[in-house]
Amino acid sequence: MPKLDRKKTIEKIQILEEQKRRVKYNQLKLYSPYQKQIDFHHAYASERMLGAGNQTGKTYSGAREAAYHATGLYPDWWEGEVFDKPTVGWVGGVSGEVIRDTTQKLLVGRMQDLESIGSEAIPKDCILETVKALGVKDLLDHVKVKHVSGGTSLIFFKSYEKGREKFQGETIDWVWLDEEPPEDIYSESLTRTNKGQNGQFLFITFTPLKGMTTVAYDFYSGLKPQKHLTRMTIYDVDHYTDEEKESIVASYTDHEREARSKGIPTVGEGRTFLTPEDEIKHNKQPMEMPRWWAHIAGQDFGYGQSDKSHPTALVFMAHDRDLDIVYIYDAFYVRKPTPIKVAGAIRGRHDSIDWMPIAWPHDAMKASGGNEKGTVADLHAAQGMQMLEHHATFEDGGNSVEAGVMEMDQRMQDGRLKVASHLDDWFDEYRMYHREKGKIVKLRDDLMSATRYAIMCLRYADTEPREEYEDFDEYSEVGSGGY
Repeated sequence: MPKLDRKKTIEKIQILEEQKRRVKYNQLKLYSPYQKQIDFHHAYASERMLGAGNQTGKTYSGAREAAYHATGLYPDWWEGEVFDKPTVGWVGGVSGEVIRDTTQKLLVGRMQDLESIGSEAIPKDCILETVKALGVKDLLDHVKVKHVSGGTSLIFFKSYEKGREKFQGETIDWVWLDEEPPEDIYSESLTRTNKGQNGQFLFITFTPLKGMTTVAYDFYSGLKPQKHLTRMTIYDVDHYTDEEKESIVASYTDHEREARSKGIPTVGEGRTFLTPEDEIKHNKQPMEMPRWWAHIAGQDFGYGQSDKSHPTALVFMAHDRDLDIVYIYDAFYVRKPTPIKVAGAIRGRHDSIDWMPIAWPHDAMKASGGNEKGTVADLHAAQGMQMLEHHATFEDGGNSVEAGVMEMDQRMQDGRLKVASHLDDWFDEYRMYHREKGKIVKLRDDLMSATRYAIMCLRYADTEPREEYEDFDEYSEVGSGGY
């Protein structure tokens, strides 16, 4: 047996220990984000949100991005914003205790364990100094970080519970808010970055458990171009097996399940529709629709010619009368609407404008208010749209909003209403349709309203005229699904 060389053995042990140390204290190099995290990092917008479920890695990715901006150690794959100089950044959290145990830990490590410091997002060699805060044990006020340019970056930790005043002060380079802040703190944080130069921005990572608040709505509505939302669900990550994912999702309460697993807000005092989206989505595209299925469209009228004007919303559906299942196969908005523009938009997508009935609301019976005579509905009919003779009602003549919503809800629950999975605008409204103090909130509900009108008038749905075909056999064949 060869004699061991004690010196070489010690050297090998030292090399292995140094390799372990370098891995432990340089975790930033090991960050390998999922596609949704990459989408979030690379989005160019002054305000970015990663709206994600619990345990998906949202705070982890926020900490990694903060570390990149503080150190300048951007990876080769990085295509997001870049700072070539030291930065001043703020990290906001719900409370001092929460900050200490989440964002602070993921940036610098556990302050209670000296061996842990430098083992998270900010490499140990880049941590120049940690300055403790008053009041909460082991909470940091700020950390000084070495930037690759040779200067020093500063990261300050800010608690929402301290109030808006603590978020006032100097103009800074970036703000990272983990979990949703009160609206005034969000506004104040955004103001800190509004210097008018490129490279200053705010990003937020959170699970929308508070519902469709103003902060959440401004991102989820998609109405403000300076705000970019990336949604990440538990099904977008790979650090759990499929069985573990299902077990985690099953552990959540019914009213929080979609928020905690998919990052979908629990809306207001209660979402109007609670049927999981996966249960109403029709994923086969294009949708095959036999020619004997009846069709009807619903229209909610818009108005105004400014960028902020109310859009017209249109929903197209087919009715399988044998099974009493309604399929929504198209839904879209027409911005800055006029009757000519709406008719043109329909013709551009469908060849059914000359025969498909369109259900419309009571308020379209009023005069147009313009130079042209007639009601709003009359002016649309003049463009060749097949507006129903009367506004939308049930067969008994009633037009209750609640009754229409109940009919939609019941169809969703028992599988008699399906929606093409690619209709993102429809599903965005579906998520936000909610009640406050028991009443449905009239806020971005246009496609939901158009759907309701068509459901109320389903008895008027019609099939494509048979004379378009040479004989009954051709008429009986399944359509191409090109609607």
